[in-house]
Formats: sequence, C-alpha cells, structure tokens
Amino acid sequence: MLDDPDLEVELFVTDVIMLGKDGPTWVREALEKRPKIKVFFVSGYADDAIENEGQTMPNSVFLPKPFSLNQLTNTVRQQLH
Repeated sequence: MLDDPDLEVELFVTDVIMLGKDGPTWVREALEKRPKIKVFFVSGYADDAIENEGQTMPNSVFLPKPFSLNQLTNTVRQQLH
C-alpha cells in the first residue's frame, strides 16, 4: 500500500510487540518508502528498551498502555501538528 503514490499517510500508529514482525521493524521498513512520516508507538511493556526506541527513530513518540482516550487524542494531535 505504501508504494501507492496517491495514498496520503500522515502518521504510523503501531504497537511495539506484535506477532510476526514487531512494530519497530515494520516502521523502519515503512520509513524507507515514506521517510518523513511521524510515528506513534504504543505498548503495555514500558521498559527502557521500548521507551528508548523512540530515541533511535526520528519523528516518533511512545505512549505506554494503559492510556486514556484523552492521552491518545493529545498524543496524536501533538504528532500531527
């Protein structure tokens, strides 16, 4: 889908831990095609390794689970503006 030049993407939102390919791996691959896209990671595993992932990936933030709708909305708003 990311190969489609007509597809407008403003933000990648992904969990860190997923079956198969983890979020950081998927995002690194996706950023090769769309390097300026902002990234929003969420995870229930808020250890230092996961939180530091945002420091190695440009334009990314991390929100630990559980989070409120207000926290989610504010984080998305901050990333898009």
